[in-house]
Amino acid sequence: MAPIIAGDPSVNKELLILAMGAGSLILSHVNDAGFWFVKEYLGMSIGQTLKTWTVVETGIAIVAIIFILAVDCFV
Repeated sequence: MAPIIAGDPSVNKELLILAMGAGSLILSHVNDAGFWFVKEYLGMSIGQTLKTWTVVETGIAIVAIIFILAVDCFV
């Protein structure tokens, strides 16, 4: 991403970092530490955790990117 940022000074670095963070949340899976934390803390099976936590994390990512795009319109 550094060449893109360096090549285009109009890119908002802060919003770019937030967008990358939002994108990293999509489709949580068994390699994610948060996945195992939720599974063990709530006493769910792996299948239940995949069906719930993955959907929740994807929803968070989608809401975050919508919010980031909205903020980008005003900044």
